[in-house]
Amino acid sequence: MVDKYEKDNLAEKYLEGRPRSYPADWYSKLAALTAGHSLACDFGTGNGQAALGVAEHYEKVIGIDVSKSQLECAMKHERVQYLHLPTSMSEDEMVKSIGTDNTVDLIVSAEAVHWFDLPKFYAVASRLLRKPGGIIAVWGYYYISLNDAFNAAMNRLTEATLPFWDQKVKEYVLNDYRTIPFPFESVGIGSEGKPEHLEMEQEFSFEGMLKYLKSMGPVILAKENGVDVMCEEMVKELRDAWGGGDLVRTVVYKCFMLAGKVRT
Repeated sequence: MVDKYEKDNLAEKYLEGRPRSYPADWYSKLAALTAGHSLACDFGTGNGQAALGVAEHYEKVIGIDVSKSQLECAMKHERVQYLHLPTSMSEDEMVKSIGTDNTVDLIVSAEAVHWFDLPKFYAVASRLLRKPGGIIAVWGYYYISLNDAFNAAMNRLTEATLPFWDQKVKEYVLNDYRTIPFPFESVGIGSEGKPEHLEMEQEFSFEGMLKYLKSMGPVILAKENGVDVMCEEMVKELRDAWGGGDLVRTVVYKCFMLAGKVRT
């Protein structure tokens, strides 16, 4: 499988354009639900944004990704180990590479699970999680809110990129994970078909926001197919809604989370 992030230094652009962290209270709530705090895994770790947050509560965190180039750009932490697991690996190979059955306290996947082979991932997670006491949590985000004018521009950008969205992303992310399978028993933070809706604030310069938008997969794919959705007109509309290119603003990400434990 070709690593899509190797092309044109996309891994570095992804790191530069993405939020560096998620709210600390998310990790505190999840840590309070697990019986132990020895080992956690972050699947689809990318550059390690979630892994570093989880590491504040667990003795060891394994950040796992299919992309070698993403892992090469991953943020370092003394309690975080990064592991490359290609998609070709079997369920047994994945479990063996990470550890053994019934040893992981927390499994997370931040803005990534919609890309996975879900039956395979859930089978691996169900084997790895401690029973009882282990928790799995997956979350995502897409919509960014600032003000009416900016939100309207973002809606137009979404419409322009829709032909270039992966079908699974359209089905799952644009529906706030309401449609994604999640075969685990609820622990009070969402349940299959009913994700918990959360908000995440992030400070951005206007240039930082442009880097984030230009790092989005559909925007990149559109450009590769000759459609520049981030054209001068769109950038001007976004800049005007921002209030000028020199301002640092606080935007709100609309997020969604599902957490559960293995059914017994």
